Amino acid sequence: PPPNSRAARSTPDKMISEAEMFEQLARRVATLSRPTFDHIVVDESQDVSVTRLRFLAALGGGRPNGLFFAGDLGQRIFQQPFSWKGLGVDVRGRSTTLKVNYRTSHQIRGAADRLLPTVIRDVDVLADERKGTVSVFEGPEPLIALYQDEEAEIEAATKFLRALVAEGAGPGEIGVFVRDAARLPRARRAVEAAGLDFVEVSGQSASDGSRVSIGAMHFAKGLEFKAVVVMACDQDALPLRERVQAAGDEVELEDVYEGERQLLYVACTRARDRLFITGVAPGSEFLADLQP
Repeated sequence: PPPNSRAARSTPDKMISEAEMFEQLARRVATLSRPTFDHIVVDESQDVSVTRLRFLAALGGGRPNGLFFAGDLGQRIFQQPFSWKGLGVDVRGRSTTLKVNYRTSHQIRGAADRLLPTVIRDVDVLADERKGTVSVFEGPEPLIALYQDEEAEIEAATKFLRALVAEGAGPGEIGVFVRDAARLPRARRAVEAAGLDFVEVSGQSASDGSRVSIGAMHFAKGLEFKAVVVMACDQDALPLRERVQAAGDEVELEDVYEGERQLLYVACTRARDRLFITGVAPGSEFLADLQP
């Protein structure tokens, strides 16, 4: 309906937002005479929102070992940082940094780690010490290449995809990711030119295990592939020019750069064995940091 119409302004009866839902749940849980769960395990905790954390804190009820969080500050791409301690969840002095990577080759992990600082601190000054992490297996070095135009980049990505299949990789073991939806056509063309079927992953759909997965980098979160192609790493794509231009001050600009680095980190670490990163010259300034 038009923006000023009555239908556009009205809210359906009994409809609430997700944030309101978690707020109401937290208040309800706080009134219960006995805990709903003895222990709660939360994965991907770096992207937990304020209202979700309030709800989890209520479920934990302040009981010793009631809550267990697993996460990676370097993969925070959906949530702006905030104080957990201020919401009653204080993990200072009780956290451990895991140092063994079982999912990503030494070569890919090493390259991706160079995108991030060796120590990442949250609002409560909790330090994520990344130095000293090791992978349990080796693999080929990631390939990084820039091309004179999009056509040349697509051709190179197509050849890489064909080679993967010739080496025995199944389509479902391959992911192709770009910074945002505006650059998805480049991924589609490369996969189609390689003669492969694909599925576009999003917040509503995921990889089906039988076709090549393509999508924006945000939707690569939580996925894993034998091989990944990260395309369209252009100068104006990473960091995204629109986000840089919208930054109001130096602090906000620093947050933009940090978030864009973490987004590329997430995309690269979806690859287990093979990683190919492409773009149009001169390419993203972040690509130089991937090099040894």
